[in-house]
Amino acid sequence: MSELLAGPIADRHVALGATFAEFGGWDMPVSYAGTVAEHTAVREAVGIFDVSHLGKALVSGPGAAAFVNRTLTNDLGKIAPGKAQYTLCCNDSGGVIDDLITYLVGDDEVFLVPNAANTATVVSRLQEVAPDGVTVTDQHREFAVFAVQGPKAPEALAALGLPTEMEYMAFDDAEVATAAGSLPVRVCRTGYTGERGYEILPRWSDAGPVFDALLEAVTDLGGQAAGLGARDTLRTEMGYALHGHELSTDITPVQARTGWAVGWRKPEFFGRDALVAEKADGPARRLYGLRATGRGVPRADCAVLAGPGGASIGTCTSGTFSPTLKQGIALALISTDAGVAVGDEVVVDVRGRDLICEVVTPPFVPSHV
Repeated sequence: MSELLAGPIADRHVALGATFAEFGGWDMPVSYAGTVAEHTAVREAVGIFDVSHLGKALVSGPGAAAFVNRTLTNDLGKIAPGKAQYTLCCNDSGGVIDDLITYLVGDDEVFLVPNAANTATVVSRLQEVAPDGVTVTDQHREFAVFAVQGPKAPEALAALGLPTEMEYMAFDDAEVATAAGSLPVRVCRTGYTGERGYEILPRWSDAGPVFDALLEAVTDLGGQAAGLGARDTLRTEMGYALHGHELSTDITPVQARTGWAVGWRKPEFFGRDALVAEKADGPARRLYGLRATGRGVPRADCAVLAGPGGASIGTCTSGTFSPTLKQGIALALISTDAGVAVGDEVVVDVRGRDLICEVVTPPFVPSHV
């Protein structure tokens, strides 16, 4: 196995007492004070995540935005400069190579934030088809990313002189007050938790002092640093897709119910023909939420059965204990032939034990974005 990559503030995580695990080829902080405590801090106050492992890429040159719009699924023409958009990079069969955020800086500049493990693939795919004059540059180690999430997130940013009143999925370039002086950052009102929040992108070399300033503002408000464990429980409660689980090269946006991120009226984007055909015919499987009605926690890869001892009708893509609901929850791809509907009961096979679950529509808890 190749050596794991380290982010720009690995020393801070060690000093905070983090436990670590591999994720997407990176050595990631899983938890500091405990996943449930960190999850609760985000839901009730504010938390800060270091997600600098996320990729960064720049598409620039005359017609850069138009080029991105011809390749990625969502319709970039629906947003103005200064706004960001969730989108997908698909293969020819409609499978998802990656889901990512596009920052529309202008007609000639689009900033991309893909997932860590998929950055090189996304960059390469775009480079292969980029027209003359448009360049696609991997900037993975040029910027860090910190996510400040929770109801008190605006207070934390305001304490450092950062903008907080932009619309959802809008971004602004600003400066943050740190012990090293004012440092440039990009601030976007988005996140992966379902709470009001922001993602702050400083230069990689400025990551340390920016994180220190943000963490101090967060802890002053009763919040704390949060790791990969809480990030996963928070996003699962919202029903947000994680690439490699709810989305993959074998799972299409039609199956994963992310068709809202597809510009169906666009004449061109990667995988368009396959996705249009699948939408018209109906997918062979669809994503559902499952909420355990008894004790037990469904996990990824657990089989979903029609009933006790029944036939397999699907597979859990993600599963966890919900700290908010105090019960097990899951996301699952279920065959459309099974005729499952919201409100039905199914069985999840958890290591040979039947766990009764109700079929629900995510999110499992209210969104406050």
